[in-house]
Order: sequence, then structure tokens, then C-alpha cells
Amino acid sequence: MALDLFSPAKLGSIALKNRIVMAPLTRNRAGDGGVPHDLNVTYYAQRASAGLIVTEATPISAMGHGYPALPGIYTDEQVAGWKKITDAVHAKGGKIVIQLWHVGRISHPTLLNGALPVAPSAIKPAGKAFTYQGLVDYVEPRALDASELPAIVQDYVHATKCALKAGFDGVEIHAANGYLLDQFLRDGSNKRTDNYGGSFENRARLLLEVTKAVVETAGADKVGIRISPVNPFNDMQDSNPQALFNYVTEQLNQFNLAYLHAVEGGIHGGGKADAFDFEQMRKLFKGAYMANLSYDKARGNAAIASGHADVIAYGVPFIANPDLVERYKTDAALNEADSKSFYGGDEKGYTDYPFLSA
Repeated sequence: MALDLFSPAKLGSIALKNRIVMAPLTRNRAGDGGVPHDLNVTYYAQRASAGLIVTEATPISAMGHGYPALPGIYTDEQVAGWKKITDAVHAKGGKIVIQLWHVGRISHPTLLNGALPVAPSAIKPAGKAFTYQGLVDYVEPRALDASELPAIVQDYVHATKCALKAGFDGVEIHAANGYLLDQFLRDGSNKRTDNYGGSFENRARLLLEVTKAVVETAGADKVGIRISPVNPFNDMQDSNPQALFNYVTEQLNQFNLAYLHAVEGGIHGGGKADAFDFEQMRKLFKGAYMANLSYDKARGNAAIASGHADVIAYGVPFIANPDLVERYKTDAALNEADSKSFYGGDEKGYTDYPFLSA
């Protein structure tokens, strides 16, 4: 029988009832101290019919923050808040992993108790930071000293331990979209001359050290990684993304990860997906592959049937359709998403989208 979106799947040790994944979606609605609260519990529980939920990107440390009202995964209070979410999702038969995040230079001192954001090199990104005071210009970040990198690896380890304590089925390392690990990977943002700059091997070093440490903490069968080879988001450039990400993909094979999650184009438009051969990269990866970007039901089914992808991640459709799986199954019409309520706010545009049964 041909596989489709509704076939069960396994990502490492995580058994999925279907292949429809809720993509990580930053919503800026956490409580004080980065602690998830009841509104967040409702939001995730509403979407538990997904084969897998990948949470919003979640900072691994106080220095990992880059936007207002983000949940964290490094204090006991945050762990307790997330535990309510994992319990609610599991009670509905769902599976949920947390996306581990360090934003690097995509931040601002007002979000970091006055500290400068950190990066592989002191290069100010184009664009503006989203702060509690509104949009302000990014600042020039501070280049990390090589001696500081082991502590960042340990922040990932601590966050992974917190995630397991909070009841997550696994973790996803966020190495995409122009944040810290992606900044190290690309020669547009990494001008280092030490062991973490220059060659592909050096630029991938921090990502591989983080991956090794997280795998040793959680078990490879509970760890995924997200990458975005052609994403110009957050002022990202690389002189040879195909060769770079082919190398990264081959290196990741050593870990036997639960999955590789690829953003197949530029989020928010831009980024020429046709200039990058995702098929080539996907063939290099020996594990499960999660495809993400502008998939609908038909394209998702085709990607799974052809073997291009094992599971498909859906973003905006899950914002507006908590019962997206049921709607796809019955070919029902989809609710339209209200982009004005994507970031920040209350239950409006968050937990008030109607279910089919309503």
C-alpha cells in the first residue's frame, strides 16, 4: 500500500500516528520569566492530532533570547510550565518535541539585560530587532571567543535535560533561519580565522559539537535537527550553500538522528529553492527527512509517495486549523490565517480558530 500523510511513521524512537507535523511557530505569548502558561497549554493541546508537534523555538539560556515573550527551557519554573503542555498533548495521544534555540546576533541589549548579542564574528545584521520598545536597529554583536563555546554547548545539554524533565518526546536542534548555529555555518556571517571559521569542517564544528552533546544526553533516537540551506532570512548568505549543506548532511549521518528537518526555500518569501538541489541533499541523509515550506495536502502526499520526504511539516495551516489532520482527511475547507495576530497578543488568533465540529 502506498504511503501518504495519514500513514503511521517512526522518527527514531518516536512513533507517529500520521505524517503531518506541526512546524515550529514563534507566537510570542509566554508568561513572565519565559514560563509557559494556561493559554499555551490550550494552544498545543488543540493541535495534538498532529503526528508530531515541534514547539515554537525555545531559548536554551538567558543569552539565547531575541524576541519578547518567548518561553525558555532552562529554569525550573519553565520546566513546570512545559510539563503541563506535554501532559496535555500526551493525554490526547499526541507527540511533542521542543526546538532548542540560541538566536546569536539576532537580538538586542534590551532583551539581554544590557549585554551585547553574541555571534561568530562582529558583523551587524541588516534589519531591525523586535523588542518590547518596538522595532529598533540591530547592534553590532560581540564575537565569541573560542574559550566561550564549551559553555554554550553545555547550555544545550542543560536545556536538553530540562526538556526531558518536562516530558518531551525529544528535542530538535535549531540550526536554521540565521540564528547562532546557522551563523557559524555560513561564510557571510562567519569570518573567523580559528578552528571555527574558514573551511566547511571548521564552520560546522560548533553544530557537530552541540549535536554530539545533545545526542549523548537524550539519545540519538530522540534528536532532530533543522536546517535552512537557501534562507536569506536574518541577513544570511553563503558563497556555496549546496556544497556546505551536502557536507553538513553527510557529517550528521554519524549520529543516527531521529530526523533531519529542512526548510526548502526562504521563509517569508525570497530564497531561490530552484538554485539548490534538495533532492541531492536528501539522498545523502541516511535517516528520516522532514520537508517544510508551502506544502499543501497534495504536495505533501506526493513527496511522501515518491520517497522525497518521510513526514511533512505544516506551519501557517496549523495556526488557523487546530484540526488540520481531520480537515485534510475529509477534504474540508481550511480556516484562513490572520497574519496580524501571529506574533504577540492574547487568545485572538491563537486559540479561537474554529474546529470542524463547531
